Amino acid sequence: MTTLERFDPTGIQRVLCIVAHPDDMEYGASAAVAEWTSQGVEVSYLLLTAGEAGMRDRAPEEVGPLRSEEQRKACDIVGVSKLTILDMPDGLIEHSIETRRRIAQAIRETRPDAIFTMTWDLEAGWGLNHADHRSTGLAVVDAIRDADNPWLFREQLTGGVEAWKTTWLLATAHRPDHAIEVSAESLQRGIASLAAHSEYLAALTDHPTPEDLVTGVLTSGGELAGLPYALPVHAYRMG
Repeated sequence: MTTLERFDPTGIQRVLCIVAHPDDMEYGASAAVAEWTSQGVEVSYLLLTAGEAGMRDRAPEEVGPLRSEEQRKACDIVGVSKLTILDMPDGLIEHSIETRRRIAQAIRETRPDAIFTMTWDLEAGWGLNHADHRSTGLAVVDAIRDADNPWLFREQLTGGVEAWKTTWLLATAHRPDHAIEVSAESLQRGIASLAAHSEYLAALTDHPTPEDLVTGVLTSGGELAGLPYALPVHAYRMG
């Protein structure tokens, strides 16, 4: 039974994806990115951390550069040329004024029509959600509004940077009400983008294969939308 409305991307020319860690976009969302970049949409990634605390048996000084490079490879696969990784501490991101400030600045500089982020709920489809995901998602919600308010973070509004109103917030793994259609080719690029995180995934002994995981997400989403493959999202039109 079809339960998800197809998301209409008409008018979306620029997209900013804001997540906490390398690999966060690759659990299905990067396939939608591949779909849109193939249609000429400009997509940028903003990662708040380098994921340096994400591998238990390797030191953060080694892991941060490693995971950053794996993310760059993943971006190349799905057509993302602009990747920004901030220096916030992996595992310790706070839903704070400072986090909102840094995200708002990126929004104002990028001027996206739509923003992707992950669910900020405590409980997600895989269990209890990571603290960084929760803090990042909430900060993104607030920063979208901050970026549109010319009286907040006024020091950013120089050199041609202006307040910016983003039209759409697209949250993955978050009580979906829409689905973004994805082609078979974009599915394969999404699988390859997750596989690019090879050393990180190798450290997760019980992790499903990229093909099984990404195909499962997009097949399930497609079934709910009457499509072969689709990414389920909650689409918030920002007022």
